[in-house]
Amino acid sequence: MSLREKIEQEIRARGPIPFSHYMELCLYDETLGYYSRNAAQFGKAGDFYTSSDVHAVFGRLLARQFEEMWRALGSPAEIVIKELGPGRGLFAQDVLDWSEKKFPDFFRALRYVLIERSPALRQRIEATMARHLKSGKAELEEGKNGKGSTSVVPYKRTNIRALAPEVPVLLFANEFFDALPVEILSTHGSLHIDAHNGRFVECWVPASAEELEFLDRYSIHPEENERVEVPLAAQRHADELFAAIDRGFALIIDYGYTRAEQLAGRHRGTLKAIRQHSVSANPYEAPGEQDITADVNFTALAAVAEKHGMQARKPITQSQFLLGIGEPNEFADAFEDCRLPQERAKVALQLKHLVTPAGMGESFDVLAVSKGIDGGKVSALSGLSFGRRH
Repeated sequence: MSLREKIEQEIRARGPIPFSHYMELCLYDETLGYYSRNAAQFGKAGDFYTSSDVHAVFGRLLARQFEEMWRALGSPAEIVIKELGPGRGLFAQDVLDWSEKKFPDFFRALRYVLIERSPALRQRIEATMARHLKSGKAELEEGKNGKGSTSVVPYKRTNIRALAPEVPVLLFANEFFDALPVEILSTHGSLHIDAHNGRFVECWVPASAEELEFLDRYSIHPEENERVEVPLAAQRHADELFAAIDRGFALIIDYGYTRAEQLAGRHRGTLKAIRQHSVSANPYEAPGEQDITADVNFTALAAVAEKHGMQARKPITQSQFLLGIGEPNEFADAFEDCRLPQERAKVALQLKHLVTPAGMGESFDVLAVSKGIDGGKVSALSGLSFGRRH
């Protein structure tokens, strides 16, 4: 049975389903969902690639920033990085390898937890991260559902240690929240999906009180012929994640916007499907075979953080963030392994792709939140200081 047939069967049994549930099935159905089937969608040969696919310098720079955060926390004897949606584990591998080489004190204190719900991707992580998993430096958790709950899956016979409340947490999410299911609202109400004659058909039901409250607080109400995403799943996920942090940081890197940008007429109707690096507005074309994403509402995520006593910084671009980290040592992390001029030239191009507006530098924003740390120490972090040192 294809995923399309499976969804049609559910619609026949239940009636029209919310768009968020359709998106959940397309991306995360246990056997046929886009992220469940295989790991071939990542990388330049797949449908899309992340910053970690470009060059190891992304992980190396973040290792430098994480080590700074550890020192801002007072260099505790133990600290945990929790990465949401780590994909194939490339970023985690780069962070741990570079920390081991450059920041041995931080590395000794560090425990790295990868939270990944896709069975295919967990297999890739086990291969990529074999050395660190076997040593106990890294651990693997299985994300269970879109509402954010997780259940622990030990790597082989290694039991994941309980996290003591006093152990600070660095929560990291790169291109994670954009892949969580969203509701879609228009002037007609909330979008539901029906099926007729082998085709998915859109229909509308009255918007719920929760959906309308989200628009009032964090977004804009759709105008005629306009659609607006309501990321209730992301809000619930963030609520659970931030509630579990007694002290530490969260770094969220993603396509995104603030409410002010929406009010200015930008980032309205951002839902898109991605397949083989091509973007489409049709999420119904190939269920389970294309990615479906929506830009992230940073205003709403910051509000969840603040509800749990965290301090949210104004989002900055990935370009500003990475330039802030790399500028003091002229991006030595990128060029250290280069022996020949042509190697340096290649790495320079890769670095340029990460930080320039023409590449990924201004496509992504960085939301930094903290809890239990002096505001001056947070402001002094290199990733948040670009432009202030001159």
